[in-house]
Amino acid sequence: MFFDKVLVANRGEIACRVLRTCRDLGLATVAVYSDADADAPHVAAADEAVRLGPAPPAESYLKVAAVIEAARRTGAQAIHPGYGFLAENAAFVEACEAAGLVFIGPRAETVRAMGDKASARRLMAERGVPVVPGYDGEDQRDETLMAAALTVGYPLLVKASAGGGGKGMNVVRRPEDLGDALAQARRLAKAAFGDDRLILEKYVALPRHVEVQILGDRHGQVVHVFERECSVQRRFQKIIEESPSPALDDALRARLCEAGVTAGQALGYQGAGTVEFILDATGAFYFLEVNTRLQVEHPVTEAITGLDLVAWQIKVACGGRLPPQDAIARKGHAMECRLYAEDPGGGFLPATGRLLEWAPPEGPGVRVDAGVVEGSEVGIHYDPLLAKLITHGPDRDTALWRMLGALRRLGCQGVTTNRDFLVAVLRHPAFRAGTYTTHFIPDHLGGWAPQVRPAILGRRAVAATLFEVLAGQGRGPVPGLRPGWRNNPFGPEQREWLVGEQRLRIPYRATDGAGGFEVILDGRALAARAHREGDRGLALELSGVTRRFVVVVDGNRRLVRDADGQSVLVAAPRFPEAEAIDDMGGCVAPMPGKVVRVLVAPEQTVAKGQALVILEAMKMEQMLQAPHAGTVTDVRCEEGAQVDAGAVLVVVEAEAE
Repeated sequence: MFFDKVLVANRGEIACRVLRTCRDLGLATVAVYSDADADAPHVAAADEAVRLGPAPPAESYLKVAAVIEAARRTGAQAIHPGYGFLAENAAFVEACEAAGLVFIGPRAETVRAMGDKASARRLMAERGVPVVPGYDGEDQRDETLMAAALTVGYPLLVKASAGGGGKGMNVVRRPEDLGDALAQARRLAKAAFGDDRLILEKYVALPRHVEVQILGDRHGQVVHVFERECSVQRRFQKIIEESPSPALDDALRARLCEAGVTAGQALGYQGAGTVEFILDATGAFYFLEVNTRLQVEHPVTEAITGLDLVAWQIKVACGGRLPPQDAIARKGHAMECRLYAEDPGGGFLPATGRLLEWAPPEGPGVRVDAGVVEGSEVGIHYDPLLAKLITHGPDRDTALWRMLGALRRLGCQGVTTNRDFLVAVLRHPAFRAGTYTTHFIPDHLGGWAPQVRPAILGRRAVAATLFEVLAGQGRGPVPGLRPGWRNNPFGPEQREWLVGEQRLRIPYRATDGAGGFEVILDGRALAARAHREGDRGLALELSGVTRRFVVVVDGNRRLVRDADGQSVLVAAPRFPEAEAIDDMGGCVAPMPGKVVRVLVAPEQTVAKGQALVILEAMKMEQMLQAPHAGTVTDVRCEEGAQVDAGAVLVVVEAEAE
């Protein structure tokens, strides 16, 4: 089964990742893209590229016929699906086979069996793999599910039978909340997977999420490639993974990995897959699901084993044989952090914008898998994952130190990201001790908000000020005149910056023509010396300590980065701005998105916190609520409409006091 040209039916960092291995193997490559991705890095990384359609996935990346036609037009003989989109779509696997194309992944019947979580639970239970107590029956009536919930017991999980990635999943703690949870889960499952069937599972107390990487070939062999710990999650989606798991000793690891192989053998598994388990505080573990594809976190396994899992996917698809289990060894410890365009301080809402700086870190044991470059637009149509940072070392401490250093050196400005939140996780004592569970974020970092010490923010304001002053040298009416020169005895020049609601005033005067200044910071006069380093760099000596900054100019904004993080400083206007018209009680879209449901009508009375609109963007639903009790006076949106961030959707007139 020979092929030498592969079409990658995906986008972003996974498309770039797969294309890299194909290139290393000497294979010719084809990328596909939507209109929004015409200039994306994965398109530039391929030998050929074919447009699929408009930006929405349903009109481009999810169009099976268009992907098959792209392979036909370019002469590709095989298709790698990456993860997401069509990766776990059995009909797509069958369409590839019908077109004479090799699908680089498991067989259609395997994908179909594991895509239905209810049937997957039943199969694993038959083979002796422990499963979480729950309900996975065909009767999907509300009354049946509610009766089953009483048997399962509260708290419980409502999950989409065809789902993954936490979509359509809810924790329900009281019987009176189950009805709403079922309705929301069905709606999300239908939108994401085209299948609104649900299952119920007992909610395991203090759980850890541990998964086993498996590989299977076409000769009946299934091996494990050890485990990964994936318990640091938000919205049931992983953000940090590591291997080996701090929760396992050698005996428990052996039992868990053996269960993963048993699951693979039950399926006659071919290719790379992941068997996911929940581990409780006693060391008991329960089957969750099999992901019949490559995982986002696969580089962690590659780091500790030296294997290229994409290369093995390709070799298996060509009929190659896997190495025996005892030939697969692990060495050291690895971690992965997912860098998302999102606002952790604002409920992890996805963020959009343009990357004005992208400078991935380098160094020993550091790897970056990215799907963006400087200038990339981060829009509303796709998952907000920008890149993955992977570190490896001889032990966990080394991997952790290297990850903190990589995040510190990362240059990523222009779009709000979770970088500072990842640092907060890594520095937390529970994470450092390896004792965390899937409750880690709500238990330890719930309500987290970015905080910058005043001294650090002050230095950044000085850096932004002097960067601007040095940029203006020689541009005045008198060539060679030093910045801030005055021919009168009045006070120094000054610059004002806004950081959120905070105003920073930086008075300064030049003391010589060689980068010397006196600045006033927190009422103290300080000697400073500044030198530009390239277009964006600034070396600033302040109070005898030299620090380096990167300053990105974006209109009236200065994006300032140093070793402690980054801040956005906005130049304060010289004159007060005209007062903006305020929609009293306006329900405002926090991000661009699609209106899924409008839950109120004009003249309707609402209570404070009552749901008004459900908005969907970047695979996430956001429920917008009434800011106060009152009467709806205007509804400015309709279901199915695309809205911009900041758009007023519903106006609620407050009750008279």
